[in-house]
Amino acid sequence: MEAIFCRTAALIAATVLVAGCSQSTAEAPGAKGAPVAEVGVFKVAPEALQITTELPGRTAAFQVAEVRPQVSGLIQKRLFVEGADVKAGVALYQIDAASYQAAYNSAKAALAKARANLMTSGPKVARYKDLVAIEGVSRQDYDDAVAANEQAKADVESAAAALEQASINLKYTHVDAPISGRISRSAVTPGALVTANQAAALTTVQQLDPIYVDVTQSSEDLLRLKREMESGGLKQSGGQAKVTLLLADGSKYAESGKLQFSDVTVDPGTGNVTLRALFPNPKHDLLPGMFVRAVLESGVNEQAIAVPQQGVTRNPKGEATALVLNKEGKVEQRTLVTGGTLGNKWLVKSGLNAGDLLIVEGVQKVKPGAPANAAKPVAAPAAIAGGAMPSNAKSAQ
Repeated sequence: MEAIFCRTAALIAATVLVAGCSQSTAEAPGAKGAPVAEVGVFKVAPEALQITTELPGRTAAFQVAEVRPQVSGLIQKRLFVEGADVKAGVALYQIDAASYQAAYNSAKAALAKARANLMTSGPKVARYKDLVAIEGVSRQDYDDAVAANEQAKADVESAAAALEQASINLKYTHVDAPISGRISRSAVTPGALVTANQAAALTTVQQLDPIYVDVTQSSEDLLRLKREMESGGLKQSGGQAKVTLLLADGSKYAESGKLQFSDVTVDPGTGNVTLRALFPNPKHDLLPGMFVRAVLESGVNEQAIAVPQQGVTRNPKGEATALVLNKEGKVEQRTLVTGGTLGNKWLVKSGLNAGDLLIVEGVQKVKPGAPANAAKPVAAPAAIAGGAMPSNAKSAQ
């Protein structure tokens, strides 16, 4: 009886196992009689896109002037409001001018004395010239008169130069703004003793409109863009490269700038090249030292392939991959080389061709080699339809 029970149990277990396998086989995707998965596809098509490069940078004043005294003395007055805008030539400090005024007056008197001496030596030479012809005076007296006259002329020129120097020093007791711009805080107060050409600046004036933005780009990316330009894969927009700014809070700066130059030397420590752009700054929204991100227009790729990001994944090696529905209606896996993001798209450099059907919806339902049906085409995301700018120009695989 026990043997009959065991045989019956084994038969029931085998029947259940076979039924389970049959059901599993029947429900497997792609098996005969099983429904084929439907997926949403994006038809790959080349388009002309403005290729941009986003780089970190900092703002720098267009002109910077450190104000230092050119004569020594006590500061009597500060003539400006800290943080205000000043015009070039406006007096900023008043240095005690008493000693310089006295030196000016002395030099002026010395010049008058020299000119008085010249008034007597000149006519004396003229008289001696006539007398020496009739031997009324000796030749030696005449030569002495000529020499005295020349010395008087030299004394006049020397006194005039001394007066000019005294006038300059007197003028320098007014410390003027060398350029127009915004002035910083004062490093001295009235009563402070300053010396001519001292190392410490009294204050600083910075011209903020326009303003520079200095960014760095790797020499590798610079060479890559140059090669793409030379090969025709990337066409230059024409004229100076246009630059836009993203501020630290993520907002876009209202004014656009132009690239001025790229440095001729690569930093041996970082391998980067410095690029400088010039921006209008009429409202002084940009201040020196601010962190910004500059978006540079690198050129136009007339045959760019950009696909939705949801259609691109990464394999364990970190490579970009995508599933494509081929002409036979089967899923095919491709390995891609990407060239940065374009908003919510990937810029694909290789791995996809025009006309390919990229699977962007229902990716989890299929696997490579399995059949699938294209349920519906997926349009390009609205954010990219009107033209896009990549947030990163570095190539990735």
